[in-house]
Amino acid sequence: MGMTMTQKILAAHAGLDKVEAGQLIEADLDLVLGNDITSPVAIHEMEKFDKKGVFNKDKIAMVMDHFIPNKDIKSAEHCKCVREFAARHEITNYFDVGEMGIEHALLPEKGLTVAGDVIIGADSHTCTYGALGAFSTGIGSTDMAAGMATGKAWFKVPSAIKFNIVGKPSKWVSGKDVILHIIGLIGVDGALYRSMEFVGEGIKNLSMDDRFTIANMAIEAGGKNGIFPVDELTEEYMKAHSKRPYKIYEADEDAVYDEEYTIDLSTLKPTVSFPHLPENTKTIDEVGEVVIDQSVIGSCTNGRLEDMRIAAEILKGRKVKKGVRCIVIPATQQVYLDSMEAGYLKTFIEAGAVISTPTCGPCLGGYMGVLAAGERCISTTNRNFVGRMGHVDSEVYLASPAVAAASAITGKISSPDEL
Repeated sequence: MGMTMTQKILAAHAGLDKVEAGQLIEADLDLVLGNDITSPVAIHEMEKFDKKGVFNKDKIAMVMDHFIPNKDIKSAEHCKCVREFAARHEITNYFDVGEMGIEHALLPEKGLTVAGDVIIGADSHTCTYGALGAFSTGIGSTDMAAGMATGKAWFKVPSAIKFNIVGKPSKWVSGKDVILHIIGLIGVDGALYRSMEFVGEGIKNLSMDDRFTIANMAIEAGGKNGIFPVDELTEEYMKAHSKRPYKIYEADEDAVYDEEYTIDLSTLKPTVSFPHLPENTKTIDEVGEVVIDQSVIGSCTNGRLEDMRIAAEILKGRKVKKGVRCIVIPATQQVYLDSMEAGYLKTFIEAGAVISTPTCGPCLGGYMGVLAAGERCISTTNRNFVGRMGHVDSEVYLASPAVAAASAITGKISSPDEL
């Protein structure tokens, strides 16, 4: 019985020749991640340990991104706690105002995540780095504390689901539509504690930004992680961003999968997730008349340069509908700068949108776009739970940057083809 890609990475990091689904292992870590919300809890847990230092100051990343620049006294105190910890332990990869970005866009951009890594992060969307052929998964702050102290973590080896990607997507279909389609197909617990392994000839038709988006939302199907094979595009990305060596793992031909699905990209349509679960999906032609108050384009799911480009292409020469608030949030300082140099920011402003410094902000109902009772938002974020973006009587609809931009113009959930 062979191993999946995920199982091979975990076996190597546990110093074992072979692992099986359900097996408990202790694995060495290549990176431990925390943010301004989760790191303070981990830091306070570390204070209870006999071991006061960190295992490796180069293998810990702390990104201030949820409430940065600080929105209130509490967020300022959280960041101060992390800032002092990072200084005390000389953490190499500490990112604060001026350097920060949304963590899951920032770390690959900075070359801190590569193929073959085992990465844990005290944030559920740490699964993003599977786009590069790494095993990455979200953990709690206590596990983050243990990881920072020891450089190790315990895992139950996950079984896997295979998604065979075929075909080529049409113009307005992106990685967001692919993963929303999959979540609608299998449900929010369809991959519970399992590895979502994406394979197939259709992957060559998905950009790196598409793959980051798909891996990012594996957790929304309950997945332990999502992972893509390493191809030429992956290697080009890693060589352009990182000086770290990487290792390519491939699934055995006789690897065992619990289930297999074929996803034909050519048949997919722009897809929208209705309140209040990501699995509540409809294709754009099934949406009907849904009037919106706000459109958010950004987040760790869809705040990369390609997302900015698509939104700008749709908004160029057009205006955001009167009464609609359109908020654009580049995911990193580099994306912000590249968008400025490409003219995208000018396009957004001329269209009547506002542009924010990189922040998670509205995604978790923090700031920069909190909703009042009865308001509706179309958003490129990853969750639309009750009260996720503000009042419990507000509604969040998840979609791609193309649909979010088109909807900002029409004032209702719309396809770019309707413009």
